[in-house]
Amino acid sequence: MRKLKPVTLGELLLEKFLKRTLLLKVIACLALTAAAGLGQAQTYPSQSIRLIVPWPPGGATDVIGRLMAQALSPRLGQTVVVENKPGAGGNIGTEQFVRAKPDGYTLVMATSSTNAANPHLYARLGFDPVKDFAPIVFVASVPNILVVPAASTARSALELIAAAKANPGKLTYGSAGIGASQHLAGALFKNTAKIDVLHVPYKGSGPAAADLMAGHISMMLDTGSLPHIVGGKLRALAVASKTRLQALPNVPTFEELGVRGMIASAWYGLMAPAGTPKAIVERLNRESNAVLQAPEFRKHLTDFGAEIGGGTAEEFTAFAIAEVKHYEAIVAISGAKMEQ
Repeated sequence: MRKLKPVTLGELLLEKFLKRTLLLKVIACLALTAAAGLGQAQTYPSQSIRLIVPWPPGGATDVIGRLMAQALSPRLGQTVVVENKPGAGGNIGTEQFVRAKPDGYTLVMATSSTNAANPHLYARLGFDPVKDFAPIVFVASVPNILVVPAASTARSALELIAAAKANPGKLTYGSAGIGASQHLAGALFKNTAKIDVLHVPYKGSGPAAADLMAGHISMMLDTGSLPHIVGGKLRALAVASKTRLQALPNVPTFEELGVRGMIASAWYGLMAPAGTPKAIVERLNRESNAVLQAPEFRKHLTDFGAEIGGGTAEEFTAFAIAEVKHYEAIVAISGAKMEQ
C-alpha cells in the first residue's frame, strides 16, 4: 500500500494563500469588468446609433422604427439612423444585427415575424431568437386591419367573405412574405371564416400595399394600412382586435361580425445584441419609456392604429420568450412549411 506523504503546516498555509490570491484575482477581474461597463454606460452614447429595420421602407416596422429613432435622438444627444436591410422574411437584416458589436450602437426593431414566427418557418435562421438578443422595451402592438382597394365592390367583411365562398381560390391576399404577420393573419382569416383565398407573398408590406391599391390583389390583413385608409386609397372592412381602434371608430371588429377567434396583432420592440452592458440597456429602456409616454409620440402611434407598449427590459424578455412558443401554434394553422 502506498504511504501518504504528510502535509506540513507550511504547505497548508501556502495552499490557503494561493487559493485566497486566486479568489482575489477573480474578484478584481469582475470588478474591472463591471467598472468598464459602468464607465462605458456613463459616456454612452458618444456617436450615432444604427437602428436596423429588417424590412423595406413603407411598412409598419419601418414607420414605427423611424418614429422611435426621431424621438430617441434628442433624448440620447446623438442621431439614431434607420437602416433598412430587408430580405428573407426579415432574417437577413436580423442576422447582420446579431453579429454587431454589443456596445449599444447597433439596435434592431424586432417584430413578431422575425423573433417569434420565423423560428418555426426557417431551418437556418442565422440567429437564435432568445440567446442572441438583449430586449430593451416593448414598443407597440398593431392589430391587423382587413383592407380592400377603394374600387373594390365589397363594402363589408361579410360581403367579402360571401364573394370568397362563391369563388373559391379566385380571391387573393397579399403579405410581406411567408410567415409575416399579414400572411399569418390571412391564414387565420381563411381558417375562421372558412374560405379559400390565395396567398401572394411580397418582399415587404410596402410593395404588397402598393399592389393592393393598384387592384392587383383582392385584399390584405395589414398593420400599416391606416394612412392609406385615411387617404382614401384603401377601404377598411374589419379590425382583428378585441375592441375597435380609436383611429377607426366606425370599423367593426371581426368578433362583432360573428367571425369568432379572428384576433391577430403584430408586435414591435427595441432590442440590442446579446452581451450589451446592462447599464446601457437600462439607459435605452429609460429613454424609450419616456418617449412612449410623451403625448405627441403617443398620438403618432395611436393615429397609426397602434396600441402603445412600455415596461421593463425584463418584462419584454419574458414576453419575447413566450411568443416563440405562442407562434408555433399560429404557424401550424397557416400550413406554412419550414424552408430548408
